[in-house]
Amino acid sequence: MPRIAEFFGVVISMFYKEHAPPHFHAAYGQFEASVTIDPIQINKGQLPPRVKSLVFEWAAMYQQELRENWDLARKGEPLKKIPPLE
Repeated sequence: MPRIAEFFGVVISMFYKEHAPPHFHAAYGQFEASVTIDPIQINKGQLPPRVKSLVFEWAAMYQQELRENWDLARKGEPLKKIPPLE
């Protein structure tokens, strides 16, 4: 599972050949969630409230880049790194 971003202990990844809807995975310690790209919401799993807020803020900033990576993943092409939340 390619890592596309990391910030504040959160690892953001996207699998190749994933099922719809378009989404990414956010992991923080023992927590993991599948987060849809549009709309930005947790599809499966859970994150602590503060981490969820940070992930949603980051996803809103880079929603277009996430969509582009989703399309690349569906084609089996290399994914692009996305800047971290600062």
